[in-house]
Parts: sequence; structure tokens; C-alpha cells
Amino acid sequence: MFTHCADFRLQPKSMVQLSNSVCLLGGLLGLFLLVPVQMAPTPASLCTPLKTLNDSLSHRRRYMKHNFPINYTIRVHHNEVFKLSNISRMRLQVEGLDDLVLQRLWFQVNQGVLKKIIRVMPERHPSRPYAAELERRFRDAEGVFVQSHHAEVFQQELPESIQDTWDLLTEEPDRVPESRWRYVSPKSLLDNFCHTMHCLFSKCFVSMEEQQDYCSVSYWRKGKKKDLHPES
Repeated sequence: MFTHCADFRLQPKSMVQLSNSVCLLGGLLGLFLLVPVQMAPTPASLCTPLKTLNDSLSHRRRYMKHNFPINYTIRVHHNEVFKLSNISRMRLQVEGLDDLVLQRLWFQVNQGVLKKIIRVMPERHPSRPYAAELERRFRDAEGVFVQSHHAEVFQQELPESIQDTWDLLTEEPDRVPESRWRYVSPKSLLDNFCHTMHCLFSKCFVSMEEQQDYCSVSYWRKGKKKDLHPES
């Protein structure tokens, strides 16, 4: 950018000052032109769609339990039963595991979960509009997540154990052995969805009173989730 600036040692002082000013102005202009290319939306931009998604999840008990038969379950891949314990185990298995990797996996997992929940509901099911809206808000958050990072981030190799999980999630259903399927209630799947979202994107859900450990199973068992989600 500055390679076109000449050597000023043999030039009059006024000319040197003028040339220096021109070079500095050109350099600053170049930096401003690069800003839209190099600067992605700040991570904070993801908090708005995630909080909107969280608002929808606060009604999951009403739509994913009361509107279904007692003990109703749906078939999902065992890796789609994505709990806080899965996150803890992955962090132990992979030293220095980047949260961005787990966030990518979170989106991949819950994309499949929402599809499977919607698939089992007839067009006139009372909870179908809710599930469709939940999926739309999830897509909005996913779009902001992708835009918030350079494309190269999503082309980087994943740790082996994470890649194995990813490959299993994207495996053709017909090729998945029966032993890898689990039967889980829609409400439980969305509970996992909500808890892991708070854990992996905790900066978006910081309490005004004190810092909460959303990755702790005990936090959710204490009933504090009712303060966040009265209907959950």
C-alpha cells in the first residue's frame, strides 16, 4: 500500500511534507476501503436472533408437551440427543477445544432435530405453526452466525472426534444402524436445545445479577430455568 511513496531525503522540506501527507491519506483511504471486506459483524450481532429464539423456546412446554400424547416420542439419531454432558465430554476429550467448533456442531445437530419434530406433525397439528416459527428463527440465527465469521473458518478441519460425530449426523438415514437411533420426547429435545444454547452462547444470556454457569447440569436442576422460562 505504501510502496509507491518515494525516498524524500533529497527533496525540499515542503515537498517532503506534502508527499508524506499524500501517502498517509492514501494509506488511510486504503484501510477504509478494506474495512467492509475484512470486518465481519461483531459476535454481539448474534445475540439478537438467539434471544428471539430463546423467547420462542420459553413456550416449549405448552407446544411440545401439552399438545402431544403422554409419553410420545420421536426417533432421532443418538448424536442428536445433544446434552450439556456431551459438551463437557468433548471438552475433556479435545484439549483446548475452540467453542466455535462446538457452536458449529450445535447448529448442525439442532437443524436435524427441528426437521424431525416438524416431520412427525400433520399440517393441522396445533403445534406445527409454533415449530415452523421456531425453525425460521433458528435459520435466522444460523445466517447471522455464518456471516459473523470468515468463510475460511468453516473450511478448517475439525478435531477427529468432532468430525466423527459430524459424519454420523450427516449419514444417510437408511444407512444408520438401528442401534444408533433413540426415541425421545419433543419437549426433551427442545430442553437440550435450550440448555446447550445457553452454555455455548452464554455471553448473550448473562444475568444482570450474577454470572450464571449455564454449562452446569446442577444449574438447570435447581429450577432456576423457571426464572428464565416461566413456561418451560
